[in-house]
Amino acid sequence: MKAEQIYGSLRDLADRLDIRVTEQNLSAFKDLKTRSGLCRIKGSLRFILDKRLPLNQKNTLLAECLATMPHETVYVAPVVREFLQKHS
Repeated sequence: MKAEQIYGSLRDLADRLDIRVTEQNLSAFKDLKTRSGLCRIKGSLRFILDKRLPLNQKNTLLAECLATMPHETVYVAPVVREFLQKHS
């Protein structure tokens, strides 16, 4: 499976787990040290990715987060499930 397909599948899984994934240019916050990660905003989970990161790094960060979430009851393609296990 190509990196773009894995990324799409990971975003789809995040959506099914009620985690909103957004990409932002985190270098715009010059006064703050910022990095990609999971946060809670007004009670909702959001995963913010630095849009300048390479796709493979985005996949890794998102997989590391999603691997910690309860996703056993949600269908995940075997290739994506293996990717999640690799990054757990």
